[in-house]
Amino acid sequence: MSKINFSTFYLENGLKVLVHEDHSIPKVVLDVVYKVGARDEDPSLTGFAHLFEHLMFGGSRNIPQFDTPLQRAGGDNNAFTNNDLTNYYISLPSNQVETAFWLESDRMLELDFSQKSLDVQKSVVIEEFKQRYLNKPYGDAHLILRKTHFKVHPYRWPTIGMDISHIEGATLDAVKDFFYGFYAPNNATLVLAGDITLDQARRLSEKWFGPIPRRELKKHNLPVEPPQTEARSETVYRDVPFPAVYKMFHIPGKNDPGYYPADLITDLLSHGRASRLYQTLVIEKQLVSSVRAFSWGAHDPGMISLDATLAKGVEPAQYDEALAQLLEEVQELEEAEVVRIKNAIETHNILEKTTILNRAVGLAVSDAQGDPDLINTAIDNYLKIPVDELKESARKILAPSNCSTLYYMPNHAK
Repeated sequence: MSKINFSTFYLENGLKVLVHEDHSIPKVVLDVVYKVGARDEDPSLTGFAHLFEHLMFGGSRNIPQFDTPLQRAGGDNNAFTNNDLTNYYISLPSNQVETAFWLESDRMLELDFSQKSLDVQKSVVIEEFKQRYLNKPYGDAHLILRKTHFKVHPYRWPTIGMDISHIEGATLDAVKDFFYGFYAPNNATLVLAGDITLDQARRLSEKWFGPIPRRELKKHNLPVEPPQTEARSETVYRDVPFPAVYKMFHIPGKNDPGYYPADLITDLLSHGRASRLYQTLVIEKQLVSSVRAFSWGAHDPGMISLDATLAKGVEPAQYDEALAQLLEEVQELEEAEVVRIKNAIETHNILEKTTILNRAVGLAVSDAQGDPDLINTAIDNYLKIPVDELKESARKILAPSNCSTLYYMPNHAK
């Protein structure tokens, strides 16, 4: 895949605009990323970043319904929130692009801050919290483990919040304060990708976003998570059929060169049926019914997770012993294995950039990380990692003293 080219300009109110032209099809994606996520929340008022992902579709100052005019213009939209950012995107025919500017700028200006709208969206989020974490088997595992693994940093709670009571108690004043402290042109980047020219993008950006005033942003005084020096563990009992074991390991943040080998290790462990975790624990030793490893890539030092549901009759001690041996063996990687994973990552990177939507989102997320050109250069950070560096990274990250474990046990095992 060739390089993703883009142009950059700024409005006087601080809004950064990235423009990627692709006139191959009559389609435009307008993406707005706000540099606010779960890590920016008050520890007593968590879940607000995710709540706003819902509130932003509940009407704004001049537009009572967001979806109706967009659907009439033949467009669609979505959003996502994580620990570090909140991202909104609209895809529509290029001859209807001004509809997207109108919609997105109005909700950056001001939402419909009514008690009715807040109550509706709170109910939606509370129900989502219950379905995903409280009423789902094994659903609260990472909710519990985060608080064991992180002691001071806001990554100790997920984007949906630390406790359902925080959303239940959210007031209109608290919601307004969060909006005006983070949802601002000087805390956002607008990405325009597809069948739009730079001159058109500049004119429409000035017309619709230019009048929105700069805002005084909330300060970021994030506590630094101290190094973990000894293994941690916790055991809970729930109404589940089989034990599960969840492990978290600290890794560097995404702007640290050490992040890339850490992320690559998770692919080496669990990418596909040929992976070490699957072949050893599922096929060979038949200790687990499912197992996966993945990276929670984050701006600040984050974590990788190893999640496993044990097979019938298997005890956590058996699994721990087999996994410990496997993780030691990972520290002696072979060149051919690393090449296979790098090839898979490179292929995925190429395929991911084939759509305009993915390019727009990729530019937005890369910019929120600090450099929009990461959409082009990040892949090289994976491909150039030598095997010896991967081995050393595995030794440090997968050390028992860097691990927090949650034993998720059936009630009948008490």
